[in-house]
Amino acid sequence: MNRRRTTFRGGSPLVYAVAVLVLAVTVGPVLYAVMGGFRSNEQLASDPVGLPDPWVLSNYADVLASAAFWNYTFNSVMVAVITTAVVVVFGVMAAYPLARYRFRGREQLYLVFVLGLLFPLTVAIIPLFLMVRDLGLTNTWWGVALPQAAFALPMTIVILRPFLQALPVELEEAAQLDGASRIGFFWRVLIPLSGPGMVTVGVLAFVTSWNAYLLPLLMLQGGMRTLPLGVADFSTQYSADTAGVLAFTSLAMIPALVFFLAMEKRIVSGLQGAVKG
Repeated sequence: MNRRRTTFRGGSPLVYAVAVLVLAVTVGPVLYAVMGGFRSNEQLASDPVGLPDPWVLSNYADVLASAAFWNYTFNSVMVAVITTAVVVVFGVMAAYPLARYRFRGREQLYLVFVLGLLFPLTVAIIPLFLMVRDLGLTNTWWGVALPQAAFALPMTIVILRPFLQALPVELEEAAQLDGASRIGFFWRVLIPLSGPGMVTVGVLAFVTSWNAYLLPLLMLQGGMRTLPLGVADFSTQYSADTAGVLAFTSLAMIPALVFFLAMEKRIVSGLQGAVKG
């Protein structure tokens, strides 16, 4: 009796070496900031890359006890939630006719959104600031969330359109036979089925908004500032307290990092649906 031998053929050593290098470059600074927050300034000065000995918890405790930190966090959450809601709602509403309707100029209109991927926020930052100022939205959550959502819409539509196109036409025909209108099909059938794609664009919009720096820097002042601006302010005010700065930075990036990792599988499934479409 012949036994079949199952052999596992992994990648080449070069592939693993590159993967380890990328992992080290990506995760290394995060681990250094987190572990540095558990050290004292004396430990960082004597051994910059060593482990905490002893572990210092006061750095994180001081940051968590700071009212400014929680104010920055609240502003970041509100801006990110508003941005995400606007991106998901208006993104799926814009992608729906581009995916399911047939009309003259549809592909040209879709091309306009695709071209929007080529223009970063920094290109239009000055006209955008003047427009927001004229609308009286400076130093408000909406003054930051709406422009962020506008620049996130091209990517949202590019992801959602093929996802919506992949849904069977028979579902829409069956809904119409049951008396459902196009709007009824959109709310009752299409929205529930497009959940993975909406989660994907929502997570991307949330994380991008959480990490935004330039637009909040121009639009927000004083108590309306977000966490990235709070990190810069804290670093400037406590420049001598390196361990405290590392603790503040670690706490500022943990929410977005945890949220992204928790939704990783949904993001992958949503992107796979978009590619298959």
